[in-house]
Amino acid sequence: MLRSQLIERLVETHPHLPRSVVEAALNAILNEITDSLAKGSRIEIRGFGSFFGRARQARTGRDPRTGEAVPVFAKRVPRFRASNLLLDRLNRPTTPG
Repeated sequence: MLRSQLIERLVETHPHLPRSVVEAALNAILNEITDSLAKGSRIEIRGFGSFFGRARQARTGRDPRTGEAVPVFAKRVPRFRASNLLLDRLNRPTTPG
């Protein structure tokens, strides 16, 4: 689902809210998640999952075109772990239709 599709779905399910308010709310949520991850915090949304940062060590990689060794610097990457509720819902057996 794209961001624009998510906004459309939220506007459809909450017709009393103007599109601009829905878009502003979604932007505020995503910005807060991004800012918290940048500060090193962990974000937990009960029933959905948690976002956290993980450190990656520096290493030597390879340029796929030339095979030349290239340094890859240490960095932090975002990670997501789904909640058990979300995992159960994703793996729920479906009935043949």
